[in-house]
Amino acid sequence: MNLAWLAAGIGAGLVVIGAGIGIGKLAASAMDSMGRQPEAISPIRTAMIIAAALIEGVSFFGLVICILLAFKA
Repeated sequence: MNLAWLAAGIGAGLVVIGAGIGIGKLAASAMDSMGRQPEAISPIRTAMIIAAALIEGVSFFGLVICILLAFKA
């Protein structure tokens, strides 16, 4: 029973770390692109926000799965 809580905590931590790395790489690439082509800032920003929202959606799904698994055991 206690191992389910431990596994859920480790899983949630991995989900958050993965989402942070993904959004960090996304933002770094977008800022690099904006610096290289200032005239394309608006479409790059829009694509960056949409991609960040998709990454956050997947991370929320992973966190919900971890919580459900912790309470099921």
